[in-house]
Amino acid sequence: MSVAISGLDYFPNFISIDEERNLLKNLDSQEWRYDLKRRVQHYGYVYDYKARVITNSSYIGILPEWISPLAKKLYLEKFFKKIPDQVIVNEYIPGQGIAAHIDCIPCFGETITSLSLGSTCVMNFTNNKNEQKEKLFLEERSLVVLSGAARYEWTHEIPARKSDIVNGMKIPRARRVSLTFRTVNLNKP
Repeated sequence: MSVAISGLDYFPNFISIDEERNLLKNLDSQEWRYDLKRRVQHYGYVYDYKARVITNSSYIGILPEWISPLAKKLYLEKFFKKIPDQVIVNEYIPGQGIAAHIDCIPCFGETITSLSLGSTCVMNFTNNKNEQKEKLFLEERSLVVLSGAARYEWTHEIPARKSDIVNGMKIPRARRVSLTFRTVNLNKP
C-alpha cells in the first residue's frame, strides 16, 4: 500500500526493535494526560487542542534525554532544518483513532514526522483541493514524514476501528503509540 503524495515520505523500520522497546519503556514510566479520548504526553511545548494555539507560556522545557537522540537523528537525516523542539505522544488502543486534520499551520514548522510504536494501522489522507483519497499502512517502528503538499494540502486521519484491511487481509490492531515531532513557530521564553 504505497501512496503518491508530493511531500510524503515513508520509512519502514526507522528504528530497531530494541529502540522501540526502550522508547515504550520510557514513555510508560512518564505521566499520561487524559486531555482527549486517548492518553497523551507533551514534551517541549503543550499544544492547546481547543484553542489550536501554542504560546510562549506553552513551553514546558527541553526534550528529555531519552527523546533527544531521536530528535537529533531526524535533524541529521535532514527531515528538519533545526532539531525538533516539540513532541506529542498519542496512545491508541484498538478502536481509537484521530479525526482528519492538518497540524496547526501557524503553530508548527514546515515538516511533521510521526513514528509508530507497538502496532500497525492505516492512515487515510484526503486532498483538500480535489478530494483525492489515499491510504498508507503504517508498520510498527516506521516513520512518516509530511512536508510540502502533504503537510499543507492533505488531511490525515486514523479511523477509529479495531482492525484494518490491507491487501485483502484483516489485520487486528494492538496498542499503538505515536511520537509526532514538530518545530514550534515561536521563540523560547
